[in-house]
Amino acid sequence: MPRMTAARAAVEILKLEGVTNAFGVPGAAINPFYAALKAGGGIDHTLARHVEGASHMAEGYTRSRAGNIGVCIGTSGPAGTDMITGLYSAIADSVPILCITGQAPVAKLHKEDFQAVDIASIAKPVTKAATTVLEAAQVPGVFQQAFHLMRSGRPGPVLIDLPIDVQLTEIEFDPETYQPLPVYKPAASRAQIEKAIGLLLASERPVIVAGGGIINADACELLVEFAELTGTPVIPTLMGWGVLADDHELNAGMVGLQTSHRYGNANFLESDLVLGIGNRWANRHTGDLAVYTKGRTFVHVDIEPTQLGKIFAPDLGIASDAKAALELFVEVAKELKADGRLPDRSAWAASTQERKARLQRRTHFDDVPLKPQRVYEEMNRAFGPETRYVTTIGLSQIAGAQMLHVYRPRHWINCGQAGPLGWTIPAALGVATADPEGQVVALSGDYDFQFMLEELAVGAQHNIPYVHVLVNNSYLGLIRQAQRNLDINFQVNLEFENINSPELGVYGVDHVKVVEGLGCKAIRVTEPDRLLPAFEEAKKLAAEFRVPVVVEAILERVTNISMGAAGIDAINEWEDIATEPGHAPTSIRPFVAS
Repeated sequence: MPRMTAARAAVEILKLEGVTNAFGVPGAAINPFYAALKAGGGIDHTLARHVEGASHMAEGYTRSRAGNIGVCIGTSGPAGTDMITGLYSAIADSVPILCITGQAPVAKLHKEDFQAVDIASIAKPVTKAATTVLEAAQVPGVFQQAFHLMRSGRPGPVLIDLPIDVQLTEIEFDPETYQPLPVYKPAASRAQIEKAIGLLLASERPVIVAGGGIINADACELLVEFAELTGTPVIPTLMGWGVLADDHELNAGMVGLQTSHRYGNANFLESDLVLGIGNRWANRHTGDLAVYTKGRTFVHVDIEPTQLGKIFAPDLGIASDAKAALELFVEVAKELKADGRLPDRSAWAASTQERKARLQRRTHFDDVPLKPQRVYEEMNRAFGPETRYVTTIGLSQIAGAQMLHVYRPRHWINCGQAGPLGWTIPAALGVATADPEGQVVALSGDYDFQFMLEELAVGAQHNIPYVHVLVNNSYLGLIRQAQRNLDINFQVNLEFENINSPELGVYGVDHVKVVEGLGCKAIRVTEPDRLLPAFEEAKKLAAEFRVPVVVEAILERVTNISMGAAGIDAINEWEDIATEPGHAPTSIRPFVAS
């Protein structure tokens, strides 16, 4: 039997499980693993500037392609605690990433050794498993189980903590005989699917709520096929955006209090049956449950049995992987169609598209300083269907989801439930690493951008090009808007006069200088007609210099973006809605007046 260090065995297992990329920061307690990483070869490593950044890079990498599992690596103590946010973000959105940390020697774990912390206990609530390996011979089994857990059931992250002496201990391990463990995923029965379709057939105005679980299961084509067979309009969730193209005749728009379309909410409120697949009824999607559920029958399909009934009791709950369920949905629907037993839903589907053409928000404004709506309008012109958007939270994300267009799965890469500021830059680097020839466009407000902007240097060092749209109003915009309900405007104002850049006025941080100082390119835009040329120039600069390129749009200080605080029937349209075609020139459907 071959002998090698436990660290080398771990590296060999990573490769056998399909890992080709890792993101991390070395340190004393993890250096033996890094030595094995160098000796073993076959895994490209990206050196982050912050260990939390490495965890978000791993997230972006995983989210980009079916089957990817991002790996993030750090030393003992604060490196592990820094990555907790990434683990929380990953488990909240059902994203498998593997976090590997170094640790003090086993004999020192109870002696408050330098940078020795019980990271496994800290990480347990935000992982599927978190283990400090105390015996070197257990390392292969712990890594094998980690990949099994990450891929089985509801996907999610795992942390493995390796004491330095465990890493250095020689063990017997033969890579040639290693086999990944079988993946377990629950599957719907034929009887369950037939009952669900029976409810669908009995309804008059059904919709499918398509969640991120469909994307995780790589089942988007099946979803589209089932929707087309039955003529059922589809409402993507924010995490499911891209399951079918925005311009598909059955795309009825997104629903919710914030990241939603006027027509999406209106279409949902007209429905009488909701088939949710791979979704979790997030509160910012449903709003007031009494409004959301009134007069509707609900079928809920989810890979995690405990999700069924967690938010409200469905009329029928099915524990199943989305792909397994959709295969049966398509099979049964084809049989019903062959027998002529599928009702004609064309009038109902057409009505959803009529609302799509009529209920739009205005994007075309010529104001200076810029209104943010115009930025997204010009992004629609500049960036085509192949674009992968990356964003996390704030008014920029909310408005972007209301006004941008997504046409393919995994082309809206959004941190959903956790929403940590600073996520966007490192996640975009992970996405661009996974798709080096793709068009990656990140979207941030100024505060999200400032949280982890040091990671731009990673893009410069490792030649990871992408375009970053930075909308700058020098405000914590979403928090300011939320504070209206308390009649305050407190500790949300970021403005100051920069003594080194007086031309900025009160906009404070000179992002162009900072970005250039980190080795990247930047363009500042203050007038609406300069937006499209700036986006085109950014694409050229990214391709030429192979670094991140930031386009900063100087916005008006205050814009209130459409959202509600209660039900989806009571969204506050703070800004103008479209009343003529020129108001929304890049909308999916040409505007039609009421």
